[in-house]
Amino acid sequence: MEQPNLSYIKSMSAGDLAFEQKLIDIIKLEFPEEKSVYYANLNNQNFKQAAENVHKLKHKISILGLEKSYEIAVAFEENLLQGNTTLNNQFESILNTITNYLQKL
Repeated sequence: MEQPNLSYIKSMSAGDLAFEQKLIDIIKLEFPEEKSVYYANLNNQNFKQAAENVHKLKHKISILGLEKSYEIAVAFEENLLQGNTTLNNQFESILNTITNYLQKL
């Protein structure tokens, strides 16, 4: 599984450390809640809402430079809109990887 990499955030900030820290803080603040809401919607089989949660989460995945994981999130979002959860295990693995990474920041 690929690992998050702050180099993408560093490139977005163009050397502005305050902006870089703001992006990291936003991810650390929003990611756990978005992840929790996603799981609640998935467990309630509200796949349309879960797809909307994946849409929000995939932006965090992108900011963290996880290109392959982003592609999985895009496919999973489309699948959820069709009621298909076959990529759920891969998506859960991505979420767990990010959770573990954020705990170290």
